[in-house]
Amino acid sequence: MGLYALDTDTISLFRQGHEAVCHRIASCPPSEIATTVITVEEYLTGWYALVRKVRRAEQLELAYRELAEAPGFLAQFQVLSFTQAAMARFDALVALKLNVGRMDLRIAAIVLEVGATLVTRNLRDFRRVPALLIEDWTQP
Repeated sequence: MGLYALDTDTISLFRQGHEAVCHRIASCPPSEIATTVITVEEYLTGWYALVRKVRRAEQLELAYRELAEAPGFLAQFQVLSFTQAAMARFDALVALKLNVGRMDLRIAAIVLEVGATLVTRNLRDFRRVPALLIEDWTQP
């Protein structure tokens, strides 16, 4: 099958129990599922931001619980690094002026560098990246 790299949205859908995403992940050997260090950063940053923003006690409790559980949740995935080679690939993608956000280009660069398939719902942006293999697992 190959290696599948889950983007931030897909990781969040999995955490929320999205049926189709959970089914696809469960059907793959764990060695074939990964995420990127960029996704780890975005996922944790989201919970940090919520902790700082919420005002009600129950919201704060939820935000801190999710933040506390995040390392264990993310540890089930192989994490692909932003290597020097991926950084060079990122620079090349930026030079193409693809109108894709920098974090998404970093994810794309990592995925291209390791020869994986990116799992995302963001087909509109990621389709702009040349040679990037993408799949949307939200559809049954």
